[in-house]
Amino acid sequence: MIFTWTKRFLPRGLYGRAALILILPIVIIQAVVSIAFIQRHFEGVTRQMTRNVVNEIAFLDDRMADAVDPVAAAAELEGYGTALSMEFVIPPPADAPTKDTRLFYDLSGRVVVETLRQAFDSIRAIDLTNLREVRLVMDGPHGAFGITFDRRRVSASNPHQLLVLMVVTGLLMTLIAVLFLRNQLRPIRRLARAAEAFGKGRVLPYRPTGAIEVRSAGNAFLDMRARIERQIEQRTLLLSGVSHDLRTPLTRLKLSLSLLDPDPEVDAMKRDIADMERLLDAFLAFVRGDALEEEPVMTDPVPFIRTVVEDARRAGQAVTLHSVKGSGQAPLRTDAIRRALDNLIGNAVRYGTRAELSLEVLDRSIRITVEDDGPGIARERRDEALRPFTRLDDSRNQDRGSGVGLGLAITADIARSHGGTLRLRDSERLGGLKAELVLAR
Repeated sequence: MIFTWTKRFLPRGLYGRAALILILPIVIIQAVVSIAFIQRHFEGVTRQMTRNVVNEIAFLDDRMADAVDPVAAAAELEGYGTALSMEFVIPPPADAPTKDTRLFYDLSGRVVVETLRQAFDSIRAIDLTNLREVRLVMDGPHGAFGITFDRRRVSASNPHQLLVLMVVTGLLMTLIAVLFLRNQLRPIRRLARAAEAFGKGRVLPYRPTGAIEVRSAGNAFLDMRARIERQIEQRTLLLSGVSHDLRTPLTRLKLSLSLLDPDPEVDAMKRDIADMERLLDAFLAFVRGDALEEEPVMTDPVPFIRTVVEDARRAGQAVTLHSVKGSGQAPLRTDAIRRALDNLIGNAVRYGTRAELSLEVLDRSIRITVEDDGPGIARERRDEALRPFTRLDDSRNQDRGSGVGLGLAITADIARSHGGTLRLRDSERLGGLKAELVLAR
């Protein structure tokens, strides 16, 4: 429970957490040294120095007792006071202290007062408000008298020097540690940027640097990226082969059928060839990976979405733009996004009577929503609907058209290439399917 509560106050980034790991021990060590050394050491030194002064005051008190009257006592103490660097006043002056006083931050002053009180029961008051001197009033054989002496005789001089030295040294070492940490984390940040960019379909130049572990992770990333690029290249080669090997015989069949006399069987064969061509086009589009071939460009999604909706309406599709929130630009592959939206809009108007688009531009993402009033997709079958060549005949109205089961798979692939995702939900407003295309900015 305690660790869960403290997580909200801890930095989220690796740089902040590593800096905290370095700085926190330094602060704790300084605090421990300040308490264990400064307080105890300087208290002991102050107590020892005060006891030396106590012996001198006791000696002078004995000399005062031998005097016959206050005048003789004052004369005798004047000579001893000069030798001991103390000032004696009989009787005490009018501004003499009447109670113990010291500054709230004068920690060694507490020890001085405590030591003097333990040594003499005759002390009336001790004044330590002036950090340069000690003033006290005592009762003697010939009445009260005042004593003033230098504060440096009972307190260690410049006790703050150790604190200043510790703070300056701590700041210097922290600065050196932060610079070193920044240098060590820079390769990790470069690796993270390269991996994030590749996840969005962009290839950034990257060379492994830094510690051995970071270099190992960087080399593993480069190997993974190379394998994926080889796979994409193989898909492109497959595209060329399939396009040449399948379209040529289909073209010959179409020419042969066009030379035959009109007949129901001939018309049926022509429809089969058209279905095969449509199936081939969808398959090639899925294999080609349009999202990875097009370079992203900075695009304002608001006019782009308006253009997509207008083009769909001119094509005879019942689609409207419901709402637009936010503004800004983002790196998008417009051809790939248009293809993804065409798939979503086509599914919406195929299995429903109308479709509505909504756009929301957020700080870190773009959310495009396509809703319809069709039968929707059951919650337990939505993951299956995103798989290639999946047709959910029992959940979608197939009387409105047929598909090959690649539209949602291609759309999900385009979303992933933009660092986003495709989510299928229930449309609360229209009652059908709600497809959310989320793209990273």
